[in-house]
Amino acid sequence: MRRLAILLALLATGPARADSNRAPAPLAYSQLPDPTQEAEAKALMETLRCLVCQGQSIADSDAEMAGDMRALVRERIARGERPAAIRTYLIQRYGDYVTYDPPLSWVTAPLWIAPLLLLGIGLLLARRLFRKGAA
Repeated sequence: MRRLAILLALLATGPARADSNRAPAPLAYSQLPDPTQEAEAKALMETLRCLVCQGQSIADSDAEMAGDMRALVRERIARGERPAAIRTYLIQRYGDYVTYDPPLSWVTAPLWIAPLLLLGIGLLLARRLFRKGAA
């Protein structure tokens, strides 16, 4: 019984212990002094997916990893790197999933083809139903 109580306590407090106790990266929650550079960084961060939250961009996520990625983007923008180079680096490091717009390749082809295929099937079904209703 005691083991069950310990297990339940660990499960209940697990999410609270998900992030580490270390301080956030210096530029994770602060803006760059140059408004032009901050605008570039913000635009890039909006296009990158948080790998922890998966449904949010790194600009919107409060996950520790998203903060680290925001800091990385701002540091590199401050050093003068172009957003496209930073995006390429992050894709090489984390894979195509880090971007909301994965490039067309053999791996991502089903993501691009499936909506078109489903739309075509839906149009065929609608056409059959309307023909039966007219007859």
